[in-house]
Amino acid sequence: MMIKIIFLFLLIITSSNFSQEKYFIYFTDKGADRNSILSKSSAEYNSALNSLTEKAIERRKKNLGEEIIRYEDLPVSKRYITELKSFGIEIIHELSWFNCVSAIIPVEKLNLIKSLPFVQIIEPVKKLIYKKAPDNQIILNEKGLNQSLNEYGLSFTQLNLSEIPLVHSKGIDGRNVLIGLLDTGFDWERHQALNTRNIIAEYDFVFDDSITANESEDPPGQDFHGTLVFSIIGGYKDSTLIGAAYNSSFLLAKTEYIASETHVEEDNYAAALIWMENLGVDITSSSLGYSEFDTGEGSYTYQDMNGKTTIVTKAVELAFERGVATFTSAGNEGNSKWKYITAPADGFNVIAVGSVDPQNQLASFSSVGPTSDGRIKPEVVAMGVSVYGALAGTTNEYRSANGTSTSSPIAAGVGALLLSKFPHLKNTQLRSIILESSSNSQSPNNLIGYGLISAKNALEFPNLKEINGSYVLNKNFFDEKKIHSTIKLHLAEYGTSFTSIDFNTFKDDSFEFILPSFANGKRLEFYFIYQDSSGNTIRVPSNKNYQMIYGALNISLNLNLILNNLDYTVSDIYPNPFLPLKHKLVRINFRSSGNESFRLSIIDAAGRSVKEIKQNSFAGENIIEWDGLSDDGTLCASGVYYFLISLNGKEFGKKLILLK
Repeated sequence: MMIKIIFLFLLIITSSNFSQEKYFIYFTDKGADRNSILSKSSAEYNSALNSLTEKAIERRKKNLGEEIIRYEDLPVSKRYITELKSFGIEIIHELSWFNCVSAIIPVEKLNLIKSLPFVQIIEPVKKLIYKKAPDNQIILNEKGLNQSLNEYGLSFTQLNLSEIPLVHSKGIDGRNVLIGLLDTGFDWERHQALNTRNIIAEYDFVFDDSITANESEDPPGQDFHGTLVFSIIGGYKDSTLIGAAYNSSFLLAKTEYIASETHVEEDNYAAALIWMENLGVDITSSSLGYSEFDTGEGSYTYQDMNGKTTIVTKAVELAFERGVATFTSAGNEGNSKWKYITAPADGFNVIAVGSVDPQNQLASFSSVGPTSDGRIKPEVVAMGVSVYGALAGTTNEYRSANGTSTSSPIAAGVGALLLSKFPHLKNTQLRSIILESSSNSQSPNNLIGYGLISAKNALEFPNLKEINGSYVLNKNFFDEKKIHSTIKLHLAEYGTSFTSIDFNTFKDDSFEFILPSFANGKRLEFYFIYQDSSGNTIRVPSNKNYQMIYGALNISLNLNLILNNLDYTVSDIYPNPFLPLKHKLVRINFRSSGNESFRLSIIDAAGRSVKEIKQNSFAGENIIEWDGLSDDGTLCASGVYYFLISLNGKEFGKKLILLK
């Protein structure tokens, strides 16, 4: 009886604290003329710049060039906030990227706030009911472990399926990478597998304090899930549990509130991503999904899973635009009526992670694709059945659990290993490499996407680094039998004879090749040859060639990935960011079987069409160029532009950042 009374009390407290009085208040502008406040001398510009750590500035410059502050980064107008407060409105989060605040508005003041001249629109902040996958709930203490496995203990299987221990053995462990986790809370100071990890900062976006472990106002078990997830990617206890990227540094954000099912509010998630990005995060991973909401709050529909509707999806896309590599669980809806991925897994650039069992068979609960606009989802899969991790509320106990929330930190850990070894990689390169190197990259589908993620394959996939207009090709060879002196690159313009190129430098398993110069837009292909100690000649790849477009940084075995399993491909936009005064032209390639209708619509961030390009394609490779001018002949303003491409009735979407 006492337990029932306590539970009822918790429900009353929850209902009181989280009743739907919270709204997004979107503003018409940021308090001044757009061009004036984007000036580097403006107070708003310098406020945005000063909010970034040195690491954030470094990451933005790597991915964006020198123009690192965008209109979305400028702070919300303090004048507008002051006026709202004068009406007794309680501000919860200031969300600069969306030019809005979340706030508690009494019902009787809604119409008054809507009528203010600087208020564009008011929308309710929605709350998620997140259906968890069946949980094994196996509790094991340290003394009960089988120590004969190896130093990974029972975490070996989940990592070995993605070939992570092999990469660890090469001294690649995630160091110098900053990972951000968004979850229910983190009991990290107590547990032996987590209390030695490097925590840069933590914040509770539910109760607005710096403690992410359970506090008195939290329901029991609040921090169980986040603690488990953290240990899967970052834990370390020799012979017991080792995380996928255990030597990375971490930002911990408590964004979810559990009060039966997992309970999340959209503004917490968006505020946490802005906080992490400002602190310089390299990779984020979240284990939540938005689809079904509390009664009366307006559920999202499958049609909303289009990459551009929900706040959380928009937030991960804005983080990606600023150079952050973003991972999220695909969702645990595979056995439900919904079945599909849940936001933010529907994002264009986020890597949505599904689940497989230890035998690499798709878990029945793992959400599937496509997005409502037809894109392949999830991107990759990792082990999400009987995944082993730390148990919150204890010092040395562990449990195993199911769910895409346990596969996402494994995949994000692979991303951290890749970035740790090759810190020059842009997030667009990292994403491309992971998709290209996964097990199903040549025939992606809407069950497992591009396939099982592999740390070994990702680290061995070649990548490019631009240095003052020249390109260096990097390639790892983990073959212990390789004879270093025999390794050669064979490079050619597409359809011409190959030229042999010796490596310039090497260290351990990593080799660098300086590429000769070509005209931007030239299509190149290459492969590697070496001898091993048994006298064998090894060709990499064994039966086809890597391909690239000179001037772009992505490399592919399928020319920037086969899209929708069709017989043509649309490439990434290059160069991106695009500086018209420097680059003159921006290009996009597509392959066609010939006589197909091609249409390109270039849309600005406000949704206005600035340029339309139409033409009939010819068989083979086609190149479309844009000089940055709108249809009326004026140079377009700095900002994000969307390339909406129609080719033979199929739609493709790309993003371009234009800088002046």
